[in-house]
Amino acid sequence: MARSRSGRRSRNSNPSPRGAPALFPGAGVSPGSSARARAEWAGGPLRLLGRWKGRGHPVVSPVIHLEEGRWRSGARGGSLWSGVGSQVHLQVGRTEVVRSSLHPVFSKVFTVDYYFEEVQRLRFEVYDTHGPSGFSCQEDDFLGGMECTLGQIVAQKKVTRPLLLKFGRNAGKSSITVIAEDISGNNGYVELSFRARKLDDKDLFSKSDPFLELYRVNDDQGLQLVYRTEVVKNNLNPVWEAFKVSLSSLCSCEETRPLKCLVWDYDSRGKHDFIGEFSTTFEEMQKAFEEGQAQWDCVNPKYKQKRRSYKNSGVVVLADLKFHRVYSFLDYIMGGCQIHFTVAIDFTASNGDPRNSCSLHYINPYQPNEYLKALVSVGEICQDYDSDKRFSALGFGARIPPKYEVSHDFAINFNPEDDECEGIQGVVEAYQNCLPRVQLYGPTNVAPIISKVARVAAAEESTGEASQYYILLILTDGVVTDMADTREAIVRASRLPMSIIIVGVGNADFTDMQVLDGDDGVLRSPRGEPVLRDIVQFVPFRELKNASPAALAKCVLAEVPKQVVEYYSHRGLPPRGLGVPAGEASPGCTP
Repeated sequence: MARSRSGRRSRNSNPSPRGAPALFPGAGVSPGSSARARAEWAGGPLRLLGRWKGRGHPVVSPVIHLEEGRWRSGARGGSLWSGVGSQVHLQVGRTEVVRSSLHPVFSKVFTVDYYFEEVQRLRFEVYDTHGPSGFSCQEDDFLGGMECTLGQIVAQKKVTRPLLLKFGRNAGKSSITVIAEDISGNNGYVELSFRARKLDDKDLFSKSDPFLELYRVNDDQGLQLVYRTEVVKNNLNPVWEAFKVSLSSLCSCEETRPLKCLVWDYDSRGKHDFIGEFSTTFEEMQKAFEEGQAQWDCVNPKYKQKRRSYKNSGVVVLADLKFHRVYSFLDYIMGGCQIHFTVAIDFTASNGDPRNSCSLHYINPYQPNEYLKALVSVGEICQDYDSDKRFSALGFGARIPPKYEVSHDFAINFNPEDDECEGIQGVVEAYQNCLPRVQLYGPTNVAPIISKVARVAAAEESTGEASQYYILLILTDGVVTDMADTREAIVRASRLPMSIIIVGVGNADFTDMQVLDGDDGVLRSPRGEPVLRDIVQFVPFRELKNASPAALAKCVLAEVPKQVVEYYSHRGLPPRGLGVPAGEASPGCTP
């Protein structure tokens, strides 16, 4: 099962902007054919289907790598490994063995937590096994393996890679295909309205005072109260007020889970008189409502047992049913939403002469500087969600050739027509090549770059689709000098598909930068206009200086999934391929 995470969630918790996938090695392997493996992950369920052509008894072994390090596992039969840290590896599981098949399909399902802000490396290995299917593959013949990240599978939904032998040699023409499916369940809430007619009269001198209770039947057959309506006084044909309940509370996100409705005659002393009951499921309720037949006999089992002519103690009618879908971050990513990454680098003089080892821009061949650490940590995550792997790289605060005029918005590859670089490595190379060609100057103005990215995001907004979201990473060594303009630019950007991450490098006092991060209050423009959404995350690099790149990325990107969902929910835009806008009621059915 896949979960998306705005926080780490359990399998049955309400979905957050992140997810959990499950890995299903569901295919076999054989030279010259594609392998399928099914997988589900937390943050969003995934199914991985693998196929392999060859001889023997195949097992596919998915391996999950949560930070740095390598994974091992076995297949033609398969196993799943998980690891935290560069040397710690944990095998999570292994598929069943499919015997004597050149195109095996594995049914084993693995569940893995998915977190957008972490690089989660996976490795699938295929083995020809000769003995009982155990957890170890030491005695089996290695047929090939494939590595990828969980983010790549989430973003593409299907990843096909060749199987490689040791030392990177191709395993013939064998390949494996990994398919991802979100299994986190239906996110959202249900709006229900009940009425009844011709209920039994339980009172001597007046009519019944009915109320209705809705229960969920748990796995142990115990009843869990979901909702109790108000009491309608002195009425045998009550109309109860509509109520809302999460799908998780109603049926644990299982639409076929039994539900039970009980109708009572209210008694002020607490000795309520039982009128009747009926059983149904949310699936049945939806179907009946769509067909205009959403009514049930309210039956008292004792009366039914004693009287042959007994039919019911009234009829309960489902007057209205609306399902409000709440989409998750995984829904948008797996719907094809691309994350476009832009980095803006501070080239002001306060960084120090790049030729001096004390400079924040000093290029040490053995140790990346703080700018590079932050850039690579965040960029490595974002690149998995951008299909063309091209990233805009901008600079500000420097005098640039040929006239050496100060610019607060220039392409560090010096191509004003195309400021994009090939991959994160391309951005790193452009940054290193840029340093000797510019003169560090000032001031530290970032509003021009925010406005530039906002213009691109505004063009995307006009498409009316959840297809492109923009992340701007600003790396700076000091407090911005155009604070008023920056606040204005952020307020405007808060209405666009865009998030801003500011990383403060060096030892400057960044206290004044905290105002841009809305955690302590609502950011307002100089005119008093508030941000529509909190889109800024500020992180002083020194607080994470000794942490791993993974920890830095996790801290910096943790809010992005929530911001993505907030934007598209506010616009009422569903993930591509789903026709019901986010949060809009779908009468009687799940969108």
